[in-house]
Amino acid sequence: MTVTRPARLTGAALAGALALVPFVWILRDLAALGSPEDLFWYWAGDRFRLSRARAATTLLDPVLCVAATGTALAALRSRHAAAALAATGAVTLAVRLPGLWTHGTGPLVTALAELALGTGLLVTALAGRRPPAGPDEPVPTRPRPGPAVAAGLLLACAALALVAWEVGRAVRLDPRFAVDRFTGGRSVLGAALGVPPGWLALVLVALYLTAAVSAFAGARHTRPLGLLAGGFLLAVGLAEAARVARLHLHYDVRYVMAPELDLPGLATALYGVLAGAAVLALLAGRGAPEAAPVPRLPAATPQPPYPRPPGW
Repeated sequence: MTVTRPARLTGAALAGALALVPFVWILRDLAALGSPEDLFWYWAGDRFRLSRARAATTLLDPVLCVAATGTALAALRSRHAAAALAATGAVTLAVRLPGLWTHGTGPLVTALAELALGTGLLVTALAGRRPPAGPDEPVPTRPRPGPAVAAGLLLACAALALVAWEVGRAVRLDPRFAVDRFTGGRSVLGAALGVPPGWLALVLVALYLTAAVSAFAGARHTRPLGLLAGGFLLAVGLAEAARVARLHLHYDVRYVMAPELDLPGLATALYGVLAGAAVLALLAGRGAPEAAPVPRLPAATPQPPYPRPPGW
């Protein structure tokens, strides 16, 4: 399926507006914290920044901003942007749904706006599709089998590791606190636009597994979905690796010496960095070339009857 030109322009406009919403909040946080470095460490979860001015954004906001910008560019350049529009819209709906029961007028209005834009992207992707006009019109290419399977394995392992991490944390926590991690209760402190950590983990697991299954099946929508999943995996891994490194470079006042190194957390973070970068590299190339159509043989000429009739 391809996308009509009016649908492409509409999708590009919606994606551009979706990128603009978190960008405005990021500019506000830059003005509040004073420098991009402080904002980055805040996104990474550095506890030394939590005592200063509070930021409203989280690491999710710049990732969504970049994803929406890439989707807008894809809609303007390619007639095969339906998968990119649908993937960005679905992820936006999933991560912004908890914002409906958030506290504060600004975050609620932002959640409503992003939910409306995400819904618009999904509707545009579904309503603007059309079959190819003819056999000569190009269609979205499938990913190459080798890189697709490798990217699928990396994403599946990331999803399993995230599930194991969340299950282990839920077992150690009090049941009420474990539920708050998914619903955003009062025991979970975070930024104004923050997503409950358990809810975000569920969304990421669903994204990684969906992209992995698409890669194993060699579906035509594997590349945009896999690139989105790889971008999230890389960003989360970078933030976690930076947080662990920062914790051992600047000791907390509660520690007389450096805290014990969190080897499982560090290994998970490094895997996220390497696997996310690998998924982006594997799926960023060109897709597999389409097989040339088999030429149709001309119809066989019937043999003349014998004996031939007069005038044959």
